Amino acid sequence: MLHLVPFIPALPFGGFLLLTLLGGRLSRRELTWIGVGSVGGSALLTALIAIPFLHGLPEAPSYSGRLWTWIDTAGLTAGMGWHLDALSLLMTLVITGVGFLIHLYSTEYMADDEGYRRFFAYMNLFVGSMLTLVLADNLLLLYLGWEGVGLCSYLLIGFWYRDPANGAAAQKAFIVTRTGDTALAVGLLLLFMELHTLSIQQAQTLAAGAWPIGSGIATAVAALLLAGAVGKSAQVPLQVWLPDAMAGPTPVSALIHAATMVTAGVYLIARLHGLFVLAPAVMGAVAIIGTVTLLLAGFSALVQRDIKRVLAYSTISQIGYMFLALGVGAWSAALFHFLTHACFKALLFLAAGAVILAVHHEQDIFRMGGLRRHSPVVFWTFLAGAAALSGLPLVTAGFYSKDWILWSVWSSPQGGRWLWAGGVLGAFLTALYSFRLVFRVFFGPRRAEPAWTPGRATRIPLVVLAALSLTVGLFEIPSTLGPVPLFSMYLSHALPLLHEPAAEDESSHEAAQQTVVTMASLAGVAVAAWMFLGRRRALETVASHPIAGAFARLWFDGWGFDRLYARLFVWPWHAVTREGTDGFDLLYDRLAGAVRSAHYWLTVTQTGQVRWYAASVALGALLMLVLAL
Repeated sequence: MLHLVPFIPALPFGGFLLLTLLGGRLSRRELTWIGVGSVGGSALLTALIAIPFLHGLPEAPSYSGRLWTWIDTAGLTAGMGWHLDALSLLMTLVITGVGFLIHLYSTEYMADDEGYRRFFAYMNLFVGSMLTLVLADNLLLLYLGWEGVGLCSYLLIGFWYRDPANGAAAQKAFIVTRTGDTALAVGLLLLFMELHTLSIQQAQTLAAGAWPIGSGIATAVAALLLAGAVGKSAQVPLQVWLPDAMAGPTPVSALIHAATMVTAGVYLIARLHGLFVLAPAVMGAVAIIGTVTLLLAGFSALVQRDIKRVLAYSTISQIGYMFLALGVGAWSAALFHFLTHACFKALLFLAAGAVILAVHHEQDIFRMGGLRRHSPVVFWTFLAGAAALSGLPLVTAGFYSKDWILWSVWSSPQGGRWLWAGGVLGAFLTALYSFRLVFRVFFGPRRAEPAWTPGRATRIPLVVLAALSLTVGLFEIPSTLGPVPLFSMYLSHALPLLHEPAAEDESSHEAAQQTVVTMASLAGVAVAAWMFLGRRRALETVASHPIAGAFARLWFDGWGFDRLYARLFVWPWHAVTREGTDGFDLLYDRLAGAVRSAHYWLTVTQTGQVRWYAASVALGALLMLVLAL
């Protein structure tokens, strides 16, 4: 069964080709079967392959294979090959499983869209590219999948391209992530120049033997790889593209934010952990970037009016938690939060899409309200997702993953009290903005009369993801409540375990830390209830204060990063290209004139007389001889 691994990405790619080449001749039903069935088949195949793989652990922790050699020249060898281990299997299960549910949901959400075939073609290509990224056995193939994901994000964010704002959002995402992609490409080239290999496993082995910890070359390579991860995963300072990515259809938002593009940076750091541990300074930077990002995005999410932008900033914040865990060496904790986040964030986006359709495509939460009675399935599933995102204790998956991260930050030698305090404050903010959404959208007076009721294709993904959001956390229960270390034992076959404190100190400290985190989350819910269900006059009084208003505007604008980048890069470029058009035209006119002149003088030598050609050859040979002597 393991020899069928290449068919996991091949099925979505095949669906893309069929939809692109033959889609115009197919009915809507046939388009649906191809678009959804290709990803569903990939998910089923992944589940079947997982069975023999898990039976083979720990004696056979990984499986590799090569279909053919892609490049073999000048010492550079790269092939179309796959590498399946505990990490790549986890990523593949999430990508195909959650991706299939999103595709199923899309059949109803996009049912009346004129670009139905094009939508599923892009979505299939997106899933295939992401699967290529996580299953690649060499960095060149990984980079191919990396760029494929970037291309698909551009196509899907700007899917409704007739609106110029959507096209601008797609361009912004492509250009901003291109900054990180360029740094990643330079890092891979530097890695190859130093180690003469692009094999992921071999490169880490050679680097550990050749580069001392903290050496300049190790730090440079890790920093360049980090820049690539920051761009794709929308971390400070390259986070500005993600909120605008909401221009795409809601299923696109769910796919990008839950299981694919934004987690590519997390996967890259975890996959190349052997290189990052050689650069402690870069590891520290990863933790700091994650902490700063989760706080800045958390504050911004508090004041957004667009339901999808709230969830977008939430994604940036939760990816920040994953970076924080990676920075302190808690690889498994970061990937566990990736798993839980994929479930509850996909759920929240899909439920938000159902709300948007119900209220006539309205996305302003201040124009919603009182929807819990009209759509009880949407309400209860959204509530489950918000509770998991907030990390409500014991009954949600987010509680177990976030608690694991913060305990790792507290106990790790690479962690620190300030990083932990930032994570706890982030937990409070997360609960506050999550239940602000719940109370604004589903409680209070009804401000819009619902006009749409979700069908089976919408309800099934919502219910399945809600169940996962509540239960998947049971794969890793802390020692204070269990313990059940199933997830950490599984990932230990691919990633090293974090250093643990002495057993006599662990229990009491972990319980105390767990209590603080739990209280922070519950406090966020309580404050949200007080502000949005209780004393609304107090909220209006606070909002009307000049200082509070200034902070709200700053947070609403994403801390001013867009304005800063516009002044530093966008406006100067526009000024040069707009006002300097004549100068650029003159330069290229002169260059074209020089080429025409050279061409004229060369044609003069073409006389058609053999004696002139022979004399030219003789003169050239004499000149070469003189130069040689």
